[in-house]
Amino acid sequence: MDGPSGRVVSVHHDQRHHGDIIMSNVQRRDVLIGSALAAAAVAAAKPALAGDPSFMNNVPDPLLAADDLPTFKFALEKSEGKVIGESSGKEATVKQLPISKGIAGVSMRLEPGAMRELHWHATAAEWAFVIEGGVRTTVIDPQGRAETNEFEPGDIWYFPRGHGHMLQCLGSQPCHFILIFDNGYFSEFGTFSITDWIGHAPKTLLAKNFGVPAATFDSFPKTEVYFARGAIAPAQPAAPLQGVNLPPQTHKYRLLAQEPHGVYKGGREWRVDASRFPISTTVTGVILDLDPGALRELHWHPNADEWQYVIDGRVSVTLFGSHGRFRVETLEKGDVGYIPQGYGHSIENVGNTPARILIGFNAGTYETINLSQWIAGNPADVLAVNFAQPSELFEKFPKHDVFLASASGPDKSARSDGR
Repeated sequence: MDGPSGRVVSVHHDQRHHGDIIMSNVQRRDVLIGSALAAAAVAAAKPALAGDPSFMNNVPDPLLAADDLPTFKFALEKSEGKVIGESSGKEATVKQLPISKGIAGVSMRLEPGAMRELHWHATAAEWAFVIEGGVRTTVIDPQGRAETNEFEPGDIWYFPRGHGHMLQCLGSQPCHFILIFDNGYFSEFGTFSITDWIGHAPKTLLAKNFGVPAATFDSFPKTEVYFARGAIAPAQPAAPLQGVNLPPQTHKYRLLAQEPHGVYKGGREWRVDASRFPISTTVTGVILDLDPGALRELHWHPNADEWQYVIDGRVSVTLFGSHGRFRVETLEKGDVGYIPQGYGHSIENVGNTPARILIGFNAGTYETINLSQWIAGNPADVLAVNFAQPSELFEKFPKHDVFLASASGPDKSARSDGR
């Protein structure tokens, strides 16, 4: 059964006296210089940030510095990907979508009895949203603590960078989930798989490592399996060989089982960042539902890139890149969109049916500034001078953060998400 966190609990849980010292100006200067040099050395020793650091370093990205903005759309579900049996993985990295330097994504389907084998990602953390079917995962951390969880549609998981894990289809129906990685250069097809490692290590080395005869490994796979296929997973997970040794934080969060973060006249938003899901320190996730004609208003994110996957519907996404550069892309079910950090954008449902979009950000804290919010944060006289318009005109504008407008326009009442 599941505990409060959603875990499968059957498997996992002198004081020194200072004399009077007078420091000369020379001594004080030498101390300050030494401190500055030490601080610089510490800063230089810090590990590099994940993904593309050019934004933070103010290094122009040739792709984004051109006269025209590049495409930010990729038809993920129409791509070929990797297919083994009836299981598949299709990815969107900088190779398929060059603008997406900060985030990569994968659409993965597992047939009944299939498993994405034990593996780890050296250069990216993994965040996932389950669309269809059931999934069981196991994950182990550097302290040897392991957790097994089961997921239904609407649930998410997060595995920190380098933590070993596996993904297994549950039940007699296939499952489908979307993986988001906090590094656009990461490729799911370049992960470290356990069969690939054991298959290429000398048998004598393995025998010494595990304390079993070298012949034990004669029948092990010689190359990477990637998708392992066998019997349908048992309804109840077995205990780990080592016994139960749970990590302090769960890797599971039931996103759509929660009340929406915001409810509007034109749709709903579910949101989860590290404040609600503490282990997810590098990824924030959003499910955005838009009624026909509804608009996620013009806005930008100061601290993260945005990766979009259309689960259902048809949306128009705009991108503003400064210096008069503006681009519009239409995304349909199975398409991916990407918005670089700090770039203005909007999402509008241009179909006749409701749209649902999965959105991932490569930061553990959600930040956004909406255009209506910015306008409302200024006095009318400032806006009048800025736009060369009568100040009375701006009294007709919303006096609060709209966030999401319906087909008939923004709701004039206060926000309904408590902000």
